[in-house]
Amino acid sequence: MAPETPVILDLSTDPVALTRALCDIASVSGDERAIADAVEAALRGYRHLEVLRDGDAVVARTNLGRPTRAVIAGHLDTVPVADNLPTRLIGEGALAELWGRGTVDMKGGVAVQLALAAELSEPTHDVTWVFYDHEEVASDLNGLGRLVRNHPDWVRGDFAVLGEPTDGGLEGGCNGTLRVEVRLEGVAAHSARAWMGRNAIHAAGEVLRRLESYEPASVEVDGLVYRESLNAVLVSGGMAANTIPDSCVVTVNYRFAPSASVAQAEAHVRDLFEGYDVVLVDAAAGARPGLDAPAVQQFAAAVLSVTGGQAGPKYGWTDVARFAELGVPAVNFGPGDPLLAHKRDEHVVVGQITLVHEALRHWLTT
Repeated sequence: MAPETPVILDLSTDPVALTRALCDIASVSGDERAIADAVEAALRGYRHLEVLRDGDAVVARTNLGRPTRAVIAGHLDTVPVADNLPTRLIGEGALAELWGRGTVDMKGGVAVQLALAAELSEPTHDVTWVFYDHEEVASDLNGLGRLVRNHPDWVRGDFAVLGEPTDGGLEGGCNGTLRVEVRLEGVAAHSARAWMGRNAIHAAGEVLRRLESYEPASVEVDGLVYRESLNAVLVSGGMAANTIPDSCVVTVNYRFAPSASVAQAEAHVRDLFEGYDVVLVDAAAGARPGLDAPAVQQFAAAVLSVTGGQAGPKYGWTDVARFAELGVPAVNFGPGDPLLAHKRDEHVVVGQITLVHEALRHWLTT
């Protein structure tokens, strides 16, 4: 069997065309080798960049001796394709829409980063461009997390930007997230003699009532208001249609403001379910927006002078939290409506790709 022909990316083309080229490379999580090879090969063509690689994560950076270093990162992988590739361009001009898997999450942001990495040989900050794998799957596989563990010096800086879709707005920090299982026990019996058992699924009723009556908080952190949420996301129990279930598990997801630690969030959930067996399944701390940091203020002033609007909070969890672990303030800024991410009708307005490119270029050249 003949080897596949390597994909060649032209980083000098416009970011919309580059977005389309990136989307049309197979890159579902776990299958990022081809796109990582293409990105690495394209970046190595620019003498002003030092290019490094770990697995399917590629890092390119300038070393100009600038007083500050910015880290600008985006992930290369997508969730599985759902009959939405190859990409389609619908309409004309700035309002045209590029449809297809990855157009929102997040090849538009990656295209902007690649175009600027190639173009800007003398940016006003030293820049580390990070393109990483396995973002859409289990946290322990995440390529940025691997870089933080294996090569923390590759991703350190004074400020970081994650090109996750924000609809072209500036979103600071992110909420934390944790999942717990509330485990309930009963006694199995034949359903014809139900009085001989105790129904574990029925016992979940009180757990669900506590969730139904729960009032989530809105918490101000560094001038941004983060909305919290606490919800049952899975209920499992039972073994057969004629058997009283002797076990039931209610899985609960808590999205908490970045002012709280994981320990504080866990304690809050355990207080709510006092008297029940609560098992922590996984958790990740949020990231404060750090809007008072000089580097963040300078970035916000520059990009908002192009895009308009004002900074807002990121309600979901993103990899800005990994930069927060390193003590690096970080924000989310990228093209695409996040509500369209992972959907069959995923698409991005091309004018938003252009606008984000213009805003980041303005920041890096003034």
